[in-house]
Amino acid sequence: MASKDKFETYKDVFDEKTLRTLFKLESEGYFEELRSPISIGKESNVFSAVKKDKTYVCVKIYRVNTADFKKMYNYISADPRFEGLQKKRRQIIFAWAQREYRNLLMAYEAGLNVPKPFAVKDNVLVMEFIGFNGEAAPRLKDRSPKNLQKFSKELIKNLRLLHKADLVHGDLSEFNILNYKDKPIIIDFSHGVKLNYPSAYELLERDAKNIKRYFSKYKINIDIENIKNKNGI
Repeated sequence: MASKDKFETYKDVFDEKTLRTLFKLESEGYFEELRSPISIGKESNVFSAVKKDKTYVCVKIYRVNTADFKKMYNYISADPRFEGLQKKRRQIIFAWAQREYRNLLMAYEAGLNVPKPFAVKDNVLVMEFIGFNGEAAPRLKDRSPKNLQKFSKELIKNLRLLHKADLVHGDLSEFNILNYKDKPIIIDFSHGVKLNYPSAYELLERDAKNIKRYFSKYKINIDIENIKNKNGI
């Protein structure tokens, strides 16, 4: 039986409504309890969580009280999918979580290497856990793959697929690419936009330059136009 008591540990971190949301998702069977923190930030906290069958999921919790909702609003208010959004803290953060879920689902259905999204409720997103035995896969910034050339080609293939699906990551770098068994897994899609977003192509250009910059440190040349080209996969 689900119990609110198990979330009391987090009452100094999350507000009461967030605790109720966690309890609701737990009672619906998405996870049984939060385990280890994967990342802690001002905008969100990410935890591993275990299900009743002892498999793991990832739970991303957007922080209502400390997130820069005004900055979030500036980004999301220009997104046609969220037209008419009011400038209210809780509504904006809920929409931000919803946008990440929807972007992840689009990317997953387009065949990209991304965590599969399972559920979103208010400011909490539940998705596939990428790792082994409860230990999260490292970010690319923390562990380079053994075969960088092969890794870069797989990443470019994924970015073309993303572009082909009319979606741009919008905040891509070695900080939000996981190195899972020497395979790139793209994460953190909250900044993702469709190609009808006002500055979508500028964001695509920035993503491509960030990837080029990272791999150039290892003497691997990345053709930016190759990333931006959604054909020829």
